[in-house]
Amino acid sequence: MYSLSRMTSRLAKLLPATLSALSVLLALGAGALAAQGSAGVGGLRAYWHVFIAYAIVILLVLGWVISIGRRLKDIQDRLGE
Repeated sequence: MYSLSRMTSRLAKLLPATLSALSVLLALGAGALAAQGSAGVGGLRAYWHVFIAYAIVILLVLGWVISIGRRLKDIQDRLGE
């Protein structure tokens, strides 16, 4: 089983990668929407809500993982390990 310090260090390494992936996703979505502006009806402009939904889900999952890490730390502190 992983120790809390190893898990925390892995989460700390994943946080910048997740945030950068999220920013790339949003930038690609915004760029694609801007490029489709002159293309007429249709294109990716109709799917802007999908990019926002993915961003929200990624943030929620990241928050959930951080929450689990904090709860595990509290449990480990209570057990005195």
